[in-house]
Amino acid sequence: MAGWNADTAAGPLGTGTVTLVEGSSFCISSANGDIHSELPHGVFHLDTRILSRWELTINGQMIEPLAAETREPYRALFAGRVPRSDGYADSPLLVERLREVGAGILEEITIRNYSSQAAECSITLTVEADFADLFEVKEARITREWKETRRLENDSLEIRGQWEGVRKSVTIRAEGAGVGAKALGFRTSIPPYGKWSTRVSVVPALDGQSIPFAHPGRGDMSPSDRRRAEWVAKIPVLQVGNRSIERTLRRSYEDLGALRIQDPDHPDRVVVAAGAPWFMTLFGRDSLWASEMALPVDPSLALGTLRTLADRQGSVVNTATEEEPGKILHEVRLDVSSGQALGGKSAYYGSVDATPLFVVVLGSVSRWGFGKDTISALLPNADRALQWISDYGDRDGDGFVEYGRPNEHGLINQGWKDSWDGINFADGTIAEPPLALCEVQAYVHGAYVARAWMAYDDGDHALASELRERADRLKQKFNDEFWLPDKGYYAVALDRDKRPVDACASNMGHCLWFGLIDDDKAPSVVEHLMSPEMFSGWGVRTLASTMGAYNPASYHNGSVWPHDNALIMSGLLRYGFVEEAQRIGTALLEAAEYSGGRLPELFCGFDRQQFREPVPYPTACSPQAWAATTPIHVVTSLMRYDTHISLGGIWLDPVLPRSFGDLHISNAPMGDARITIDASGTESTVYGIPEGLTIHHGQRPWMSELVERADLQKPPEKATRRPPDLTGWRL
Repeated sequence: MAGWNADTAAGPLGTGTVTLVEGSSFCISSANGDIHSELPHGVFHLDTRILSRWELTINGQMIEPLAAETREPYRALFAGRVPRSDGYADSPLLVERLREVGAGILEEITIRNYSSQAAECSITLTVEADFADLFEVKEARITREWKETRRLENDSLEIRGQWEGVRKSVTIRAEGAGVGAKALGFRTSIPPYGKWSTRVSVVPALDGQSIPFAHPGRGDMSPSDRRRAEWVAKIPVLQVGNRSIERTLRRSYEDLGALRIQDPDHPDRVVVAAGAPWFMTLFGRDSLWASEMALPVDPSLALGTLRTLADRQGSVVNTATEEEPGKILHEVRLDVSSGQALGGKSAYYGSVDATPLFVVVLGSVSRWGFGKDTISALLPNADRALQWISDYGDRDGDGFVEYGRPNEHGLINQGWKDSWDGINFADGTIAEPPLALCEVQAYVHGAYVARAWMAYDDGDHALASELRERADRLKQKFNDEFWLPDKGYYAVALDRDKRPVDACASNMGHCLWFGLIDDDKAPSVVEHLMSPEMFSGWGVRTLASTMGAYNPASYHNGSVWPHDNALIMSGLLRYGFVEEAQRIGTALLEAAEYSGGRLPELFCGFDRQQFREPVPYPTACSPQAWAATTPIHVVTSLMRYDTHISLGGIWLDPVLPRSFGDLHISNAPMGDARITIDASGTESTVYGIPEGLTIHHGQRPWMSELVERADLQKPPEKATRRPPDLTGWRL
């Protein structure tokens, strides 16, 4: 678990690195397609590096890269050429490598001869597998040595590794290859203007069990292609007047589809992995936020994530893993040291916010038309999460949820800014835990309100009233103790001595979305968020440029995170700051143009007037789940598109900037049906509305508003459930 205590930013991958991802497998290579063992490269499956070296040479020459194009998130085409030995610049030998990631990889290598002379070629593919776990590679601290044996057979090479009773192996097979202990080789004469090709597969076996990688026939669909086609068939179809925004949204769809992983205990249950390359596994916070933002695309992702997290909800006190009864995990790992399956002993619970977010997302899912029994089955887990807030989250009984690691191995900071230096005072001094983060109090408030509404919906008025009172007390206490009247914004946290941590940080923007901020304080908060010190031109910085710890190239102290901005944007809309929300949404989508339509995990916080393009953060994950869902959330938020099916309503009240152009969205999920939406500016039309639902032009009533209205209407004694009177809502 040492990796949990490291700075959470990954080691640099190098310029031109290409990352492919499919489910829990991924591949990191250089721009020519080679994998170098001395770099954080490799093919990874279940958090194990099954291929640590993969170098193609032709006549002893490394391939000079020309282009690397990612066709799908799991497939890329590399183009290169073979340097000449006679000193001339142009080479007649060009190389194409078409690579697909699945359980391993499948690669088709083609050499084309553009000369009038035949080309004699000696082709060598050098191969190594070190079976290192992901953390060892990420942090360049490979200390475990596997006992290695190699077995040659016809056109295949099997590499076997053993360490403390654990056995792993990988088989490399190439059509027509000669096989040696270290490499696969070919000799061929390529005719004038002709070509030569072969296909190579890399297939792992863990604990003696082979992982199949089906060889599709040429022209046939691979398993990844079929999985993608099934995903495309169930998600909305987009047409956007602004072609750049359309490309970004489609890229988000592709990446979200590739980041889906299956729970091996429940193959029909799909969850969202956090991101590539280093976090291709289930996370609490990341997977919950990503699935929340993806609700309009595929609500079943959120349900699958909730169910899988519920199965792994804490049940005992374990200081080593930081498990506590009712707590939702931080991450699942699949490495050798902690188990090799999602259901293994590989959960780490060092997250302060995943537990309240679990209840928040359940409340959101309850609006999207799942059967009442589906939601009811998860209510005991929600109640255990609320119990954790009372029994363990609020460590000192002051009414706020705080964190402090119980051992030296866990994360020092356990909110979303989880780097060791992520929370600091205005003068740059690092805040000492236990820390109560401002946004965590907002999530707790949201959890109380969401569970209160579900209680009202069930007719349990006593529980609902109790939770509403808790939410009200928390809001009042928060505004009393976190507000900094001399600065005009909220403290990012309270430290171990209950002193307000007075840095101007983006965290307070999350509090807007949950309605935790007093109405009279919101304008000042928004003014700070949108000030030149906070807004870089590409988004709101994590920390104001006037703060002592500010560094535009830091992980959490001045960078710009797309998901952070998406949540702030929703909060701005909640409080009526439409123009500011449009400004953030437009900036994020413009930033995506500079990275092929894909928003990275984060980028540097340099001002847009200083650099005309967003400055990449060297170790940002890409694709990354909550960055991939950010463009979806930006557009649906500015459409003000939402539903509450048990209330019989679809809400749509767009405030789309003119630069977006016209939106046409078909095949959008709505309960058991599919609807079509046309939207432009402030105008909208919906087709195919399911029976029993009504379109309302306005903001969907917030859970807190529903709870307040239902509380006013509650009968003297528990009675049969009746829906709240919606008369007078802004519908």
